[in-house]
Amino acid sequence: MPISFVIPGKPEPQGRPRATKRGKRIMMYDPKPSRDYKAYVSMIARQHAPNKPLEGALGVKLKIYRQIPKSATKKDRELYNAGIKRPIVKSDIDNYSKSILDACNGIIYHDDSQIVGLWAEKYYSDEPRAEIEITEVF
Repeated sequence: MPISFVIPGKPEPQGRPRATKRGKRIMMYDPKPSRDYKAYVSMIARQHAPNKPLEGALGVKLKIYRQIPKSATKKDRELYNAGIKRPIVKSDIDNYSKSILDACNGIIYHDDSQIVGLWAEKYYSDEPRAEIEITEVF
């Protein structure tokens, strides 16, 4: 049985890792927007999580809905809402996927290495959000 849920709000792509020096060591960390978004996604994922994390091979479908630009004409807005005109602007779809899949580690599944199939799409919408569907692959 698939696990499906929606993450309301503006999707946040995974940012480039940052580095800082502490003494003689270099520490890597996520930028604050990425870290905050992952915490938000984890909170929502916990509400839809199975009793124990999934263990087998998984397939994931992601739909990322970005805010329609304010500069969009009425005609473009209709095309965006119909899914005919799609975003071909930054951020990359793989960066959105990375932040969401990392946030579900240990909650929906043990590790995102279990994902053997991924389908991710970007759309425009008046209601920015991310829709996730996770299914076990047999």
